[in-house]
Amino acid sequence: MRRVFTTVTAHAVQDGPQSREFVVLDILADEDSPSQQDLAHRLGINRTIMVRLLDRLQETGYVVRTRNPANRRTYVLSLTEAGRSALDGMRHAVAARDARLTGALTEPERQRLTALLTKVVADDGPSAIHSIEHLIAQAHYRLRRLGDHRLAAHGLRTRHFALLPALDRLGPCPQEQLARYLHLTEPAAASLIEELVKAGIVSRGQDPHDRRRYALQLTDLGRARIPAVREALDSMEHDLDDILGPDGAQELRTLLTKLLS
Repeated sequence: MRRVFTTVTAHAVQDGPQSREFVVLDILADEDSPSQQDLAHRLGINRTIMVRLLDRLQETGYVVRTRNPANRRTYVLSLTEAGRSALDGMRHAVAARDARLTGALTEPERQRLTALLTKVVADDGPSAIHSIEHLIAQAHYRLRRLGDHRLAAHGLRTRHFALLPALDRLGPCPQEQLARYLHLTEPAAASLIEELVKAGIVSRGQDPHDRRRYALQLTDLGRARIPAVREALDSMEHDLDDILGPDGAQELRTLLTKLLS
């Protein structure tokens, strides 16, 4: 899921618009939303993120907040004419990205992928999301939150999943090698490594092959955390099985893998 999510977001950043902006405008084009909380729930977006997102859309003149007469503590969200005009252009861009992203799939496979991702994102009811790009992002966020919850007691997050086993396998290695191994950009790898160094899980030693650079390795604490990481990863696999059933979960993995082919 992480590699697919990385590919999707890279294309979105390069091409614009961002999927979250699009889905908010898209759903408001059909009807006003009675509150920010309602919209956040329908789209599976964190409430804090939704507030920031709506602030940006209001600043650009695409969305307007109006005090809800039925509940003065909330605001009705409406799409402006400028927002409708912008949405028309966004639809073409998002549709083009979705088509490019799912180019390796047949139409029945695209429909099945949409259905599976929708269930992961909102297994308690129908989803208002129509963009595969956004569904992949939201599925990634949901699984990441589940993993974060399980790893919190160990001072780790799901973004650290791959690093600990990789360093355990590679042994002392330079940051560039680790980034290549994990298909990460060097800035992304550097940020994650810095978090783990501060937590005492990774140490920077001198590279015996090149004294001008550091070699990264797990500390004793880092090696002790590997079983917890593997247990959390297994639990996330079980979470996916619980949501989709074992056959559905395997089908989702197969379809996502095909996207990367």
